[in-house]
Amino acid sequence: MFKHLLMVLAVAALAAPLGAIQEKHGVLVGEIVRLDAAAKKLVLKAEDGTEHVLKFTAWSAVHGALAAGDAMRDAFRGLKEGAAVAVHYTERGSEKTVDAVDHIGKEGLKKATVAVHKIDRVAKTMVVETESGARETLHLTGLAVRDAEKDVKKGGKMTVYYTEQGGRKVVHFFRKAI
Repeated sequence: MFKHLLMVLAVAALAAPLGAIQEKHGVLVGEIVRLDAAAKKLVLKAEDGTEHVLKFTAWSAVHGALAAGDAMRDAFRGLKEGAAVAVHYTERGSEKTVDAVDHIGKEGLKKATVAVHKIDRVAKTMVVETESGARETLHLTGLAVRDAEKDVKKGGKMTVYYTEQGGRKVVHFFRKAI
């Protein structure tokens, strides 16, 4: 019995440091300041003025970029310095890796301020009231569901960033309206 207890304690002691690295997910909105193809990193100046270094991986996706010729072969799939983007990321320790990048503006995501009535994370939908007073059901991407703020309150004002696909609005991410 005593030997078994010591073994359990030893395993727990070894496992503790492994669990110490927390994984966080988030979205940063801002402008690309610098691209480093050799290091596969981008520097983003966020809306609050802070700069963030994010690393691209083989699984990083870019949405809304022109998918022609050399743009798809380069490390950043057509991203350019000065572009307005939203970067979905995973943070492990001090390193942020890019999950996906969405262009914002003419060729990318549109945005709207809405009042949230219901979010269904399982169905990946949200029912909102638009600024004109109309009720709409919007669809959510997997990243939008993952990054959804847990403290969204009924009637709370949110800014949604979306595309229109197949006749429906698809929200890529949202956050409290400022």
